[in-house]
Amino acid sequence: MNNLKIFGKFLDQPILITKLNKSMPKIMACGAGIILANDAIDVFKKNNKDKNFKKDLFKKAIILAFAISSALLAPKIASKITKRTPIETLDEIRNKNEKLINDFLKNNNLEESAKNLLIKAKNEILTLGEIKKLVKNLSNNNDGEKLFNELIPDPENIQAKDIFSEIGYLSIYGLVPVIGGIIGGICADKTTKECNKEKITDKINEGIYQYLANIFMCNIGAGLALSILEKMKITSKSSRAIGMTTGIILTGVIGGSKIANTISQKVIQPFIYPNKAKKERKPEIMDLGLHADDIATVSLLSGLKWIEPIIPSLYTISGYKAGTGYRN
Repeated sequence: MNNLKIFGKFLDQPILITKLNKSMPKIMACGAGIILANDAIDVFKKNNKDKNFKKDLFKKAIILAFAISSALLAPKIASKITKRTPIETLDEIRNKNEKLINDFLKNNNLEESAKNLLIKAKNEILTLGEIKKLVKNLSNNNDGEKLFNELIPDPENIQAKDIFSEIGYLSIYGLVPVIGGIIGGICADKTTKECNKEKITDKINEGIYQYLANIFMCNIGAGLALSILEKMKITSKSSRAIGMTTGIILTGVIGGSKIANTISQKVIQPFIYPNKAKKERKPEIMDLGLHADDIATVSLLSGLKWIEPIIPSLYTISGYKAGTGYRN
């Protein structure tokens, strides 16, 4: 097993994934705190010349709270709607590991160091070095290789028949934080008595843009590309990743942006605030950062499970942008 695959095994340890998933609320709360603290420091350096600082900081805190909370709830809501199996709990993983390892040790003799590593693997995360040692000790044993792949399953390429079910899950997943961000933005404006039709229109339009251009159509593009690759019998992970990324650029970044602007100008704006001048939302360099979630989508659709716990932090960005009503 080469070093890259061993590193992938290290990242895909079920206990590591579950612990990371469990830690995400604290990580995201700390991230929000750092953002707000950074804004406060900037104003302090300017000798508090910004009279609206406290109000803006309060609004930002409300939007972040709504966006983060909805992003953390999103996987549960999406799993329930799509009937997708959620990430296993620590107790479930530990019970499974204990049974697998105990059964293996009854029928196989290992040197003491390897045995201790397996005992550790029942309940704890193994380091990269420990994974390497375990691979070395189990590689010449068929039962050992089978055990290792049961403890840390290999990434599975999703088949075309399952791809749109997975895309449905990711699309619902991404929708929840965007809606949460819009609601948070409207609540923030109402709290500070700044709510009006123009700001509501901007938030809804930005939410549509974020969802279609940065989430939904990108997922569709990745799915269509994956289906085409499968029909062409291309199974290489690198080829799949390149194909899905191309699908994201063509369908999401270009097509999603156009569709979002059309809906905003033809439907949302005339209905809510017809007197406002129509403005097209143009993709910016800054928007490219939001496509980090597309890299996560490609990785997840390629079978890399360790990506899943960090997706809420990426979708929070779209929720926040929608909540602020960002329009270039």
